[in-house]
Amino acid sequence: MRTVDPAKYEAKRRAILDAAAGCFAMKGFEKTTTAEICRAAGISTGSLFHYFPNKRAVFVGIFEQDADETAALLAAAGEIEDPWEAILHVIAHVSEQLLHPVAAKLVLEVAAQCSRDAELAELVQGNDRGLRDGLVGIVTRAVEAGRIDPGLEPEVVASWLVALVDAPLSRVILEPDLDPTAELAVMKELITRFLRPVLPIQPPDDGEVSDTGEISPGRSGSPGHQ
Repeated sequence: MRTVDPAKYEAKRRAILDAAAGCFAMKGFEKTTTAEICRAAGISTGSLFHYFPNKRAVFVGIFEQDADETAALLAAAGEIEDPWEAILHVIAHVSEQLLHPVAAKLVLEVAAQCSRDAELAELVQGNDRGLRDGLVGIVTRAVEAGRIDPGLEPEVVASWLVALVDAPLSRVILEPDLDPTAELAVMKELITRFLRPVLPIQPPDDGEVSDTGEISPGRSGSPGHQ
């Protein structure tokens, strides 16, 4: 009996999922055939069923793979010493994936399928929770390190970060000429401005701060002082 090389098996399985993702994004789950998936992956029908029992298993496999990739991403972010850089690392990675036209169309398709497939919906919701929960941990570290505004709740911040990452999906589809690099730069700036700590007013060395927070001039800056 021939021994299966786990690494080669997994690599082939991943290649099939990547090819299938393009098919599902282009034609949708219902209209995509296993024959089309096989042609895109460069394999025979028999080979496909060696890895997946049916078309639905291929579709589900794409999002199971997504869960594994998210877990690996969060694990890598956990190794980044600066929690602020860890947040940006996660957001940049997820955003780059979702800003790809194939990924954007695939997300819309899975949303439609989830409305009539409870098991798939549970898987996708679990993926979303996994990303959000992972971000909660990183955001908490950032708060404790003074890297983001301590007045913000980590759970709320994580939820809004996920929502912000998801926001450009419809634009990617409606605006095919959208520049992902430019969009990522704007997103990073928005996140930075939203999360950065509110710094106290620093008066000049010779100034005084009143109870209202206004800075009064010191002696050298007094009107008429020469």
